Amino acid sequence: MEVLVVACVLGAFVLAFVVVSYERELRSIASFLGKRERGSNQRVTVEYPTHGVTGVARAINAYLDEERCRCIAEDERRSAFQQDLASLSHDIRTPLAGAQGYLQLYAREQDPRKRERYVAEAEERLSVMRALVDQLFEYTKAADPTHALELSSVQPYPLLAETLAGAYPDFAERGWSPRICFDDEDIAVRGNEEALRRVFSNLTVNALRYGCGAPEVVQRGRRLEFRNPVADPASIDTNRMFARFYRADGARAGGASGLGLAIVAHLCEAMGARVDASVEGSDLCISIDFAPFSSEEGRS
Repeated sequence: MEVLVVACVLGAFVLAFVVVSYERELRSIASFLGKRERGSNQRVTVEYPTHGVTGVARAINAYLDEERCRCIAEDERRSAFQQDLASLSHDIRTPLAGAQGYLQLYAREQDPRKRERYVAEAEERLSVMRALVDQLFEYTKAADPTHALELSSVQPYPLLAETLAGAYPDFAERGWSPRICFDDEDIAVRGNEEALRRVFSNLTVNALRYGCGAPEVVQRGRRLEFRNPVADPASIDTNRMFARFYRADGARAGGASGLGLAIVAHLCEAMGARVDASVEGSDLCISIDFAPFSSEEGRS
């Protein structure tokens, strides 16, 4: 009987010790989490590494690791956005300042011919600024996750031919003759007509602005490939081409916003298509792989 009493007392003591230890560890963890700064590299430690407490600490530390990675990624995105915003602000202020300068010259000038030239120069710079603002609006619209596109069966060939025909004066000025090589001119892809038209327009502008030769568009199955020679292929970072405000060396001088290909990427994603870029020799190649039709979608 005495042995049983002693055993019960010892058991109660051990149980009380375990409960107190758990309570102490939980209080310590709660205090640590309350004082820990967000994004800190500190980790939960335990004084009495029981199986349960160790498991709790391990789970909390795994969550803290994920939180720290999110904080680092968020800081990097914030820093990149601030740099992009400063870059865009500079690009908008530059033509605006130029327009203001020419208008000031206009106000002081008496010669009608010079006044006319100053107005024309001011209008040209304001047009550049408007194009930048329009591109920013298009990017914001394309990147909006709540803006869902209505997808249907779309024939890319007529849209592409129309886009290239609209740019004929620019091609003629350079002496270029773009080529379209389609295996099937009647092929239909899963997409959105307005979005696809914008994609083709931006890719055409990109070829005109940065290319040094006529573009070629090739269709094989559900893949479209835009290819054109460039003067300095080594300056192109294909891993960043579709990033917001990306511009290769020297692109800023042309008044480019760096948003054209970012818009292409977002619109392709919204259509379920994949867009990639590569440099092959002296050619820049941008390919679009359209998603297959689902069984529920028609192909009218």
